[in-house]
Amino acid sequence: MAKFYVQCGQTELVLNSDTADSAALAMIDRILGPHLWIYDDPGLSELECCQHLMLEALLHLPTEIAVSEQGFDRDDAVTISVPETIHCWHALMIGMRRLFHEAGLDRSVAVLAGAEAIDRVVSSPRLPR
Repeated sequence: MAKFYVQCGQTELVLNSDTADSAALAMIDRILGPHLWIYDDPGLSELECCQHLMLEALLHLPTEIAVSEQGFDRDDAVTISVPETIHCWHALMIGMRRLFHEAGLDRSVAVLAGAEAIDRVVSSPRLPR
């Protein structure tokens, strides 16, 4: 796994990840974590959840995430679209919401889908030695 320096607006994150895309997804997870409650609101459709996230992004985030293996504020950083990354994150949350519902779990997405869950999704599994 590579070490990535990820920037989105004023938020900076250093993490190990397999790809720049998965590092960007981890950044979006950190930023949108406070909005997990929308997936627990039965009055909101999947489309309304996505619209809520996009409105938040439009108001508070830049349009791109900068990802580099060299450091912050690099001209050679890879830029990844915030809206596309939000769509990926939204798809993960909708998938979790559907799985919890089908499994009959009486837990909320906000409780069960913390940043650690996304880290496990985007990190390679650790094998026993």
